[in-house]
Amino acid sequence: MSESIAGPVRVPPRLVLASIFGLWATYFLLATLRGVVLDYEFNSAFFSRRLLVTLASMAGTALLWPLLVAMARRPLWQRVGAVMVLGLPLAVMLTTINGKVFADLDHQAKTRLEAQGGMDILRDERGSSVEMGNGRLVVRSKNGRVVEMQNGRLIIRNGDEAGEVPAPPSPPSPPAPPSPDEVSPAPSDAAKSTTRVIVAQKKKEAGFWEDNADLILGRYFLLLAWAAIYLALASAEQARAAERREGEYRRAAQAAELRSLRYQINPHFLFNTLNSLSALVMTGKGEAAERMIQTLSTFYRRSLTGDSTGDVRLEEEIGLQKLYLEIEAVRFPERLRTAIEVPQALADAPVPGMILQPLVENSIKYAVAASKTPVTVTITARAEERTLVLTVSDDGPGIGPGSKSEGCGIGLANVRDRLKARFDGKASLEAGPRLGGGFATVIRLPLGNG
Repeated sequence: MSESIAGPVRVPPRLVLASIFGLWATYFLLATLRGVVLDYEFNSAFFSRRLLVTLASMAGTALLWPLLVAMARRPLWQRVGAVMVLGLPLAVMLTTINGKVFADLDHQAKTRLEAQGGMDILRDERGSSVEMGNGRLVVRSKNGRVVEMQNGRLIIRNGDEAGEVPAPPSPPSPPAPPSPDEVSPAPSDAAKSTTRVIVAQKKKEAGFWEDNADLILGRYFLLLAWAAIYLALASAEQARAAERREGEYRRAAQAAELRSLRYQINPHFLFNTLNSLSALVMTGKGEAAERMIQTLSTFYRRSLTGDSTGDVRLEEEIGLQKLYLEIEAVRFPERLRTAIEVPQALADAPVPGMILQPLVENSIKYAVAASKTPVTVTITARAEERTLVLTVSDDGPGIGPGSKSEGCGIGLANVRDRLKARFDGKASLEAGPRLGGGFATVIRLPLGNG
């Protein structure tokens, strides 16, 4: 099992950096778009400074990353609590940086205010403005109407027309409600829109917390939002790691099963071969027994040098079966005939090692050995779309119902189990009597699936 799966689960750095960049880039774009739509004063100067503040905010957010990594194995509530505690001083730090970056623009605004004789000019989103200071209050609407309050007089100007309306002096006690004739005309929409601006006039000088509470809470919320994104990414990474571990365990179990099934073949084949050698020796066929031993040595040298759970080229698998058939030909020189039909285009197709061995052995055992006439064992391969079809057949006496050999013993069961463990249901095995006599076994494998 790989170290990345067994060790602590961590979010990939590029994903962490992308989440930080994405969060603050979205903030930057929205803030810039808001300034463009509302046509803020100094908007072009805001752009570069806002970019600098955004970069500082990205760096500040990255300070939460080592904390979350160090607490990766802690309960969720502890990680959330740590972020909430550390996030507040980070938000204050980012707000302080914001104030320092925009300090020159604040100074320019104050200088401009002093140059206007102490007049404080406020504008709303509809284009109206309010000028306050030096005992004057001037409201200018977008359509050109001006309402001015100065020295106790209310002056209304609409284009070139102007009129003065004496402003009632402030009585020492609450005045009686005015009569309908004394009520001034209802203010226009422009006058209504300036009401919000008058209410939002410049606040009195206050302390740091009063002036920056909204900014601090905004930065604090964004830091918590990124922490939530990181925890979600960490949970997703843990789920993927669990899937990888499960996959590793499943593959390890399949490999162990394949080794067990593969090792069943070798002793089974070896026992049959030794019995054949014994029979040759007992009948005085020493030369035939010597050829069988040499061929058997070559067969095992090739079959045992590879990975017991890996695949081999189809050409190598066919080569092993040729060696096996040569060994059996020593036992049945007059009865065994072979035919192998494998297109050269399929020579490199991967197949499980020795997957054909039990099938060929069944044909020898239940067809050639049980017959007194020549029997042909045929091995063919063909491609059907993306499927490799391997067939081992014979024209022997076949297997009748109720026969002790029905099912061909451990051979077919072993092959079925290997295909199931190797291909997880994507391969199949079919076996049964042939129409013209004999027996055939067909294996279907995914073509090119290594």
